[in-house]
Amino acid sequence: MALPVRPSSVLALTFSAALVSAAAFTAPLAAQSAGQSAPAVAPPLTLAEVRALVEAHLIVSAIHDSSDNKAAQQKNKTKEAQLELQHKKREMITEALATKGMADSVFSKRRFMVSSNATLRSQFDSILSVVTGAPLPGVMAAAPLALGAVAASSLPPGLVGTHLGHVVSSFMDTPDKSGFLPMALVEAKIAAQHAAFAARTPDNLQSMQTHAGHVIHAIDPTQAPSGPGKGFGMKRAAGGIAQHVELAAKEPTASANVKTHATHIATAARSAMTRADQAIAIARQIQAATTAAAAAALLAQLVSICDQFIAGSDNDADGRIGWGDGEGGLQQAQSHIGLLLAGEKKP
Repeated sequence: MALPVRPSSVLALTFSAALVSAAAFTAPLAAQSAGQSAPAVAPPLTLAEVRALVEAHLIVSAIHDSSDNKAAQQKNKTKEAQLELQHKKREMITEALATKGMADSVFSKRRFMVSSNATLRSQFDSILSVVTGAPLPGVMAAAPLALGAVAASSLPPGLVGTHLGHVVSSFMDTPDKSGFLPMALVEAKIAAQHAAFAARTPDNLQSMQTHAGHVIHAIDPTQAPSGPGKGFGMKRAAGGIAQHVELAAKEPTASANVKTHATHIATAARSAMTRADQAIAIARQIQAATTAAAAAALLAQLVSICDQFIAGSDNDADGRIGWGDGEGGLQQAQSHIGLLLAGEKKP
């Protein structure tokens, strides 16, 4: 069975014109450390290595997208077809990484390093943003308390503003009283981080299964009561986003602007909830695996879906991720909340 992928010209991607110089990324870091007597600790990867990881990440993501779309087709629902697609996907990823001079193990290790090092993550996201033109992902999750600093004057008056405030500022039932969006972003990041932790140890069944449980806990703690998450769950928080933004839109005083963007926000949030169910199903399979090889075969899919909680997915391969058609994630919900609030500002 042939696995169609994007043309080689797309997979190869020409990065030289898009990538900026090392100084563009190291200068802000140097500025942050200015005035400090102790020198900053150098990150474990060079800027060139981070840039190479971005290139590899985009190629691997394209392979995942193509393979996942193929796997979703009705004719490929048999166990044999699914196994063949998984095998071919692993082969293609290995070959693609080899063209970048990078083994699978090196790629996984560097992904983990980026996920657990704030400096590397900032460099990775900045380069990825320049290459793809997408906004920096998960900015709001980096400082959930700052997210609650949305001034009341920035929200529409009345119950419209009350419901929107529950999304972006504060809701009494969340563990830290933050809004549903910052809570969803925090839990999504924890799930993605522990999916990456699992991928770091593909030969250790117990480690993979432990981190699979942590992924489930961050997504839905009712299904895994203990773990490193906040105890609220990304899925529940995303549902709160959709519910309360729609409540805002149903208020008699809601403007056309609120009603339009509420649809976009709720749709993107519910796409994140759908991915949550998919990730839990995969994590359950990892927990049920009897060999490390069987569990490891599922890790790439788990990591990819968890990454999409925030970033969304370019399902139609048009080079952009929209809010609809199952593409949107928390980042798209965040973007449209910003558009909604900007549209409500008085001239």
